[in-house]
This record gives sequence, C-alpha cells and structure tokens, in this order.
Amino acid sequence: MTPIDHVGLTVSDMERAVAFYTAALGALGLDCLTDFTHEGRRHAGFGDKPPTFWISSLRDKPVGPAHVAFVAKSRAEVHAFYTIALSMGGRDNGKPGLRAHYHPDYYSAFVLDADGHNVEAVCHEPE
Repeated sequence: MTPIDHVGLTVSDMERAVAFYTAALGALGLDCLTDFTHEGRRHAGFGDKPPTFWISSLRDKPVGPAHVAFVAKSRAEVHAFYTIALSMGGRDNGKPGLRAHYHPDYYSAFVLDADGHNVEAVCHEPE
C-alpha cells in the first residue's frame, strides 16, 4: 500500500482547471469522479476510485498551494500525527474528526507546515 492517499492543488480558475484536467488526465484513463462545493470552496477529484488527485478553488485563509494526504491505519494514528505535527511547529488546519462530506468513515486531521502547505493524515476505516 502506498503511504500517499491523495494530493491536491489550489487553482485560481476552477472552470479552466476542471476542463484542463478532465481532458489531460482523461488521456491517461483517469476521470473526474466528483465535483462539489463545501463551505464555499469547490473541489474536484480525479482518478480511479477513490479520487487520488484533487483540485480546489482558492480560499480566504492563507494556505500554501499544495496539499498532500497520508494514509493512517487507524484513527489513533490520525491523532498521533496531529499532536506530533503541532509539537513540531505545525499549525492547526483542522482537528481530528469525521469529514462525512467525503464519505461516512473519512476521519482526518490537517496541519499547515512551516511553508503553509496543507498536510493531512486520513483513515478510511470505520471506528
């Protein structure tokens, strides 16, 4: 199993980016599997179930242009990642918890690294 769950980029023009990635990734057999708006931001996920490459619209709070999510084997690992990352100077960008808008068992935590990149640990397993 790969330790990377998914990668995401923030884009300035979602319409243009969705069209670009739909066409370019389509040549590789990857489809746009989901496209939704949550808390005022639009997100589109590409790949082969589940989405592994995401693009998202800009948002108000400062966040770096890159997002990477690492696989956690358990919710306890999500908590450990979050606690250790904060102790090492990371900044909170989403406490450990369910994000049911992705799917019912999506449990993750987000931190910003020193450069403002959004780093996530995610567990897809039920409790």
